[in-house]
Amino acid sequence: MKVMTTLFPVFFMIALGIVSRLRGWITAEQKDGARSLVFGVLFPILIFNAIFTSSLSASTAWIILYVTIAFIAVYLLGTLLCRKGNGRYDHLIPYLLTTCEGGNVALPLYTTIVGAGYAINTVTFDMAGTIIAFILIPILVSAKTSENMDAKALFRKTMTNSLVLAALSGIILNLCGVYHLLEQSVFLPLYTDAVSMALAPIGGVILFTIGYDLKVDTAMISSILKAFLMRAAGGLLIIGGFRILFPSLMADAIFRTAVFLYFMSPTGFALPTQLSPLCKDESDSAFMSSFISIYILLTLAVYIAIVITY
Repeated sequence: MKVMTTLFPVFFMIALGIVSRLRGWITAEQKDGARSLVFGVLFPILIFNAIFTSSLSASTAWIILYVTIAFIAVYLLGTLLCRKGNGRYDHLIPYLLTTCEGGNVALPLYTTIVGAGYAINTVTFDMAGTIIAFILIPILVSAKTSENMDAKALFRKTMTNSLVLAALSGIILNLCGVYHLLEQSVFLPLYTDAVSMALAPIGGVILFTIGYDLKVDTAMISSILKAFLMRAAGGLLIIGGFRILFPSLMADAIFRTAVFLYFMSPTGFALPTQLSPLCKDESDSAFMSSFISIYILLTLAVYIAIVITY
């Protein structure tokens, strides 16, 4: 019964998203508006709160460093493997092996298992993902397209990103002990109630949009399968690295669940936008969307396995 209680709301919202698209109940513009609300306003609050209210340790910095290096290594390995091939989408696949969709996929699934109080685990991984998605990828894309890099513009774009600002402000206020002072004041209930109300819609809206976007172009299935296998292998290698470098953390079932769910999640949903300068035509964009959509099925399979055995 516990498995059904956990899984049914998740699949219900995903199914509702699928049906809403097929029946035309919600337009793509309306779906994008809901997603913009979540990512532009509510999700930064979640990231800020997770960092602000948590006890940051030295191991956090080492985890961020490891994940950043691991994503770079997977990208380089993918580049080597695709360099010898002649696949239609080989110029995109190495990039799709990096980053994970923490906010849309890993985080809501993770919190249904362990609760929102442990969100800091996937948020920590997302800090490395932010470095990759908003710093390294733009640099690589710019170099690939032979565009002149405007360092100031890139820095400004990175530092004004709402997720980056939320993470940095959460770290600064945490290190300054502000949350500790808040705990000793009469204002703590005001803060916690406001944050709880802001975070309540996130899970449902995110799962709805996952279902809405879940579609596959069968014409490119062979290339999707190739990217699928490469990404799954890369995720398993990163998970193996966690077992070697952080054995004490991986001994904890809650942390281990975060690692498996996060690194078996699809490519970050923002990445196709970052890669748009590399797209030769609309088929490239369709390939990225289809690949991300079908990879969600693997994430859900991992999620079910964890819930059953947790």
